[in-house]
Amino acid sequence: MSPHDTSHHAQPRGVLVVDDHPLFRRGVQQLLAMSASLTLSGEADSGQQAIEFCKRHMPDLILLDMKMAGMDGIETLTRLREAGVTAPIVMLTVSESQDDVLSAIRAGASGYLLKDTAPEELLAAIEALDGEGDAFDPRLMGLLTRALREPAPGPEAMIARLTRRERDILRLIARSHSNKEIGRRLEISEGTVKVHVRHLLKKMGMRTRTEAAVWAAQEGWK
Repeated sequence: MSPHDTSHHAQPRGVLVVDDHPLFRRGVQQLLAMSASLTLSGEADSGQQAIEFCKRHMPDLILLDMKMAGMDGIETLTRLREAGVTAPIVMLTVSESQDDVLSAIRAGASGYLLKDTAPEELLAAIEALDGEGDAFDPRLMGLLTRALREPAPGPEAMIARLTRRERDILRLIARSHSNKEIGRRLEISEGTVKVHVRHLLKKMGMRTRTEAAVWAAQEGWK
């Protein structure tokens, strides 16, 4: 699909750009202005701001930076999905780290594009994302293929899959705290703790919090 093809979308799709660098957000805004099928619906300079925006205005597509101050891209992605955001979310980042790419996929990313991609190629990849397919930089396909062939990850790789919040919760689980106690310590609801526990268990390939607690204790994750 060319940057000006509107055959699939009568109305331009609204895009939320989440990045803590104003200059980069301006660049993406200028890129979107070149498209007849995409339009800027909003900007956010933090994960929290993105979550608040999506509570008020649900964008059709979200472009999300990976490395942001405070809440990083993976945690933002996780919380957006937990909040019921179903729009495609594409990580737009400089990171080519295998752990980052795999963490993004596991957290529900619809794509992973690199910031150094040529503008016309970047725009074409974003425009082609219609909710059914995905958008991954071709340069990362070899990395993904290797990752799928690798044996089970070691402790460091296992922990790298988790968001900062999930790591905090795992540490407290290893200390035998209940969900209610964890919620009180982290100043979040017990229901939110349960959601985080479910996600961290899924990422770690474990069935119960007891299994996670034993694993964390054995690995000195206290």
